[in-house]
Amino acid sequence: MPAPSARPSRRHADLGPDFYDVVAPARFPACVLRHRNQAWAERIGLGDLTDDEWIAHFGRFEPLPGSFPEPLALRYHGHQFRSYNPELGDGRGFLFAQVHDLRDGRLLDLGTKGSGQTPWSRTADGRLTLKGGVREVLATTMLEALGVETSKSFSLIETGEALVRGDEPSPTRSAVLVRLSHSHIRIGTFQRFRAYDDVDNLRRLLDHTVRTYRPEAWRDDQGDRAAAFLADVCRRVARMGAQWMAAGFVHGVLNTDNINVTGESFDYGPWRFAPVNDPAFTAAYFDEYGLYAFGRQPEALGWNLARLAECLLPLSDEARLGAAMDVYGPALQDAFAHALLRRLGLAVPEDEAAMHALVGAFWSFLQASRAPFEQAFFDWYGGLASEARAARSPAAAHYAGEGFDRVRRALAALAPDPAARLDHPYFAKDAPCTMLIDEVEALWAPIASGDDWSAYLAKLAAIDEMAEAYGTRPAPP
Repeated sequence: MPAPSARPSRRHADLGPDFYDVVAPARFPACVLRHRNQAWAERIGLGDLTDDEWIAHFGRFEPLPGSFPEPLALRYHGHQFRSYNPELGDGRGFLFAQVHDLRDGRLLDLGTKGSGQTPWSRTADGRLTLKGGVREVLATTMLEALGVETSKSFSLIETGEALVRGDEPSPTRSAVLVRLSHSHIRIGTFQRFRAYDDVDNLRRLLDHTVRTYRPEAWRDDQGDRAAAFLADVCRRVARMGAQWMAAGFVHGVLNTDNINVTGESFDYGPWRFAPVNDPAFTAAYFDEYGLYAFGRQPEALGWNLARLAECLLPLSDEARLGAAMDVYGPALQDAFAHALLRRLGLAVPEDEAAMHALVGAFWSFLQASRAPFEQAFFDWYGGLASEARAARSPAAAHYAGEGFDRVRRALAALAPDPAARLDHPYFAKDAPCTMLIDEVEALWAPIASGDDWSAYLAKLAAIDEMAEAYGTRPAPP
């Protein structure tokens, strides 16, 4: 049973049956617990579950008392690589439960990946490979440590099935993942009702979303309410995109069904971290034209937001929605500057010109020099206070030439953030914790060949140390 401190909800069900399908979870031949996010379990009042109780809820999907009696497969449409697809929806996942964050009261979703077939599975089996689950745990854990607003990999359970997949050696092991997210309402959720010209449900969705997630955006006038909501989504998606860029992260599949309205990164498929600042670096082998390449992510997010604006036209007007869309560019620029300073452990100066001078100089240096992306942020964490450490770095040669002089001058105008823990043992290392694609494959290889999880667990421990150093560990309730 859930701990008494848990605050479950069934808020999403208030939208009504036009928004979801009640489904049954798959029955798996085995349930082996591979990942349990204890910090976030405590944050939502489920930290006292035994492992058997955990598996009962997140492997067999016995309902959480007070939340949904049966899972809900959510309905949505979406643009996939900018081609509209009306045949989407939760095809291998569902909304299992909702709970409240005990620290700040936010409503959070427990959603699944690999939990079986639904009416939206089409010809797929509704399953997730164990490798896919491991990759998502690694992505979300790393991103959270780097300060990115992301879904959390809450649970990963191996399920004992042999899956056939065309993009990896088969048969391969299976798993079911549970992610903890702020919301699973997507741009594609709005697109579905716009495509059907269902203005009543479009209005219902808008009002539910504002009341539930962004009550400060409520306006009594419907047109103003839609515009305030859109502006809020623009700011939040801008923050997400800025954080990706500062982390060197490439999501890989920026379809409208993968962008939620609370501006939280989620649904990790062919993700990668960029080894250097290369705008053309892509994550997905099938992204043949680089539509979602590293440097094109901000534009891709803006394109998706424009699709949301189109959905809201029956509820507002072009002038108000256009003004709301204008929020995105300045919000992205501001969020990127703050994200980059945070990654460098620098205090935000009173003089914004000094901040933007550093942002321009450092980003240009990374691109021109092709210095190792994560190493450069690690070496200069704390700014010039870390100059001696940077001089001992494996990448020190990149900082010795004239190409770094502009960065050095910009750093001189900024001070370390008072909260930066420059004396943490993490910063005594020669190199930072990284998550490049070769490392991910190397972590998976011993699991696949001999069920050896030691390297994977050591990597999670290294990420946890990094999170402690950067002050990004989840706070207790």
